[in-house]
Order: sequence, then C-alpha cells, then structure tokens
Amino acid sequence: MNARLPIPLVVVGGYLGAGKTTLLNRLLANVRGLRIAVLVNDFGEINIDAALIRTRSDDVIQLENGCVCCSIGGRLAEALVAIADRDARPDLLVIEASGVSDPQRIAQIGLLDPAFRLNAVLVVVDAAAVHDSLADPLVGEMVRQQIAGASVVALTKTDLCAAGGAAATTGTVGTLAPRATVLEARHGDLPLSVFIDAAMPAPAGTGVLQAHAGWQRPAPHAGIRSMAYRTGRGFDKARLRQALLTPPVRLLRAKGLVRLAADPRLHEVHVVGGRMRMRPLPRGEAGESSESALVFIGAFDAAGADAISASMASALA
Repeated sequence: MNARLPIPLVVVGGYLGAGKTTLLNRLLANVRGLRIAVLVNDFGEINIDAALIRTRSDDVIQLENGCVCCSIGGRLAEALVAIADRDARPDLLVIEASGVSDPQRIAQIGLLDPAFRLNAVLVVVDAAAVHDSLADPLVGEMVRQQIAGASVVALTKTDLCAAGGAAATTGTVGTLAPRATVLEARHGDLPLSVFIDAAMPAPAGTGVLQAHAGWQRPAPHAGIRSMAYRTGRGFDKARLRQALLTPPVRLLRAKGLVRLAADPRLHEVHVVGGRMRMRPLPRGEAGESSESALVFIGAFDAAGADAISASMASALA
C-alpha cells in the first residue's frame, strides 16, 4: 500500500446549517472527470446529507448516529481501510463531519495514515449567523473550536449580512484561525484547488518536481496561485520546519521533496494549516536528482511569493 500514491483527503466541517451540503454538491457538479468519494456523517438515525449528496455522486459512504470522530475506532476506520484497499482508488476523499463534531480530530487521519494525504481542513461558516452562534453558551465553544482548527474557512450567506457584516465576520475568523485562508463561497462555489491539485501537464525538465509522480502544478483559479521554490543546496531541518510552520503568507498547503544537509535521503514534506509531515522516501522512490523542490499554494500576490522565497532561503544550511 505504501508504494501507491496517497489519496488526497479533505475534511469538511462547520456548525449545523452553515452550508456544508450545498458546498459539496457544488464541488461534485464541477469535478472535471475526477473520481470523488464522499464519506458523510449526520447526527441522527437518518442520514439526510448522504441522501442529498448521492444525487451528485454514486460513491457515498454513510455513517449515521452521531459524531464521526467518536467512530474512528469503528466504522470510520473500517470505511477508510476499504477505500484504501480499492484497486481503483478515488482521486479525492471528502469526509463531511457532522455539524456538532470537531473536524480537526478527524484530520489527524491524514497525518497518521500513509494511505491518505491531508489537503485541507475546510470549515464552512455562516457569515450571517456565526456571531450569534459564538455567543450562545451552549454551542459557542464548539463553533469556536471548529473554526480554530481550520486551514480554510469558507464564508457562506454573505448576501444575508447587514452592512459591514461580512467584513466583521472575516475579522472574527482571522482572530480565531490566524493561519487559515478565508474565502467567500457564494452559493457554495469554491476553487477546485482548495480540494485538490487540478493537474496540468508537467512542464518540460528533468528536475525532481517533474520526475516524481503527482507534483504537477495546479490549474490557476481566481485569487489562488502557486509558486515553486527549487534549490541545489540542502536545508537545515530545524529551520525548514520553522519556516514551513510559520509562513509569511496564508497558504492552502505546501508540499515538496527536499534534501537535508544532515541526511542524504530525499524527504517528502506536506504542510496544511499549521500541521506538517516529513518522511524520508524509500529507496527507489527518490530518483537521482539532488535538487530540492517545494510548491506553495495559496491566496498571495507577487510580494507574498517573494516573501516565501526569502523564508526558504533563510532555512538553507
């Protein structure tokens, strides 16, 4: 299993009624031929969300009766093993957490199980109602925890906000989740690059980015850009870790293949929302290149790209 490319995983969370199902149906209507599996958990005996999503996808796995993160040792784990064991794996797995669960706990699967690669913890926020939810003594702490664990926050129902309401919500979200990328999702619409790297033909060249399967540049989307950083020098491991966990701009994710000065092996690196995984590649996967290459995806401008390059340069041994 470890020899197969991991399945990109996105966990979608958010309080009840925020618009998670609308967002997922919008994604499934614009999949561009990708195979997407959706694992849906609903709080109750009848999984209404799964029924709604099944109108868009024939690959929906249901988990009823409560919080999906309480089922990690049971049905959720069984469902994930079954997906990972498929001969034809999906191009993307989306787990929709129930409105009363913690998506950050579910996201730990993407860091611990080599069959999956965490691409995002996406939390949907009702811009018109979130301040009332945060002030509610019964659910406020839960909503606050959901937002704080996000790598991407999708604001919905901004058209229902009073004057200045959307800006106020953006400010609140920025305080609760300072590392998260905040995007407006009108009618549930988000760039596909939030979920998965929409592959384009790899550019010509012999560098490690082109040699390693799965490292194609994502297709461009309004407001989302990517940049690559390459170097023939080795990184200082501690400084690289610090630079990747505290980037100068908000990122959707970063990923790469790097050489460390103190370790001759090529290492695979993934960073999402302040979470990082680094592992040495087994012999045979590393290739012959001595080049390090990293890709950064997020909502940043040219100045932000320069800041990322400077941050990486400061991490070189």
